[in-house]
Amino acid sequence: MIFAANFKTNHTRKSTELYIHDLHVKLRAKNPEDTVYIFPPSTALDHYEGDFTIGTQNAYPAHNGAYTGEIGLEQLDEFDIKTILIGHSERREYMDETQEKVAEKFSFFQAEGYEIIYCIGEPLEIREKGFEAVMQYLLSQFDGIDIGYEKLIVAYEPIWAIGTGRSATVEEISDTHRALKKAISDKPLLYGGSVKPANIKEIISIAGVDGVLVGSASLDAGSFSEMVLA
Repeated sequence: MIFAANFKTNHTRKSTELYIHDLHVKLRAKNPEDTVYIFPPSTALDHYEGDFTIGTQNAYPAHNGAYTGEIGLEQLDEFDIKTILIGHSERREYMDETQEKVAEKFSFFQAEGYEIIYCIGEPLEIREKGFEAVMQYLLSQFDGIDIGYEKLIVAYEPIWAIGTGRSATVEEISDTHRALKKAISDKPLLYGGSVKPANIKEIISIAGVDGVLVGSASLDAGSFSEMVLA
């Protein structure tokens, strides 16, 4: 099972260090077959010891250059970062990342051998149109994406369930994951969207769910470790 924590624009370098230390101790009791990823803000990227992988929430598809406000491979290499989130709905919406830009970024980091957690998801208005519309929308987010890439992990996050406290129902998750599995075959498929200790056991027991991508509930090391150890 895969457990990924996305801090988004939360935590500082200091609080991340404290979090990692606390998590490191708690994860000693985890199942050795489970995999844990931590995506802190870029200011807190560093070398950390523990049974987990540190990844970057975002990066510019370049080694370095005149890209004000961005980080590239040169900065990530300093901390041996080789895992990245791509396609998150918040970047698509707030940073105007089109599918074309997302695919360009994917291709760049694929060529660099990065492990990629690729995010897809639908807004509420699409969900309300019915399942066929949902799948058409989700599959369109694979345009330009090499789903055969060996280091690909897909994360399905219904946008209407991110940070709202409302998770999709077991039936909604099950139906969507079953359909997505037909498209991505053997690639790991995570669920994200208001995942928390109260519903983690139910979610990871659903067929086709290979793990979770956790947002706000991952900001506390105790809460996140509780989900990993569940």
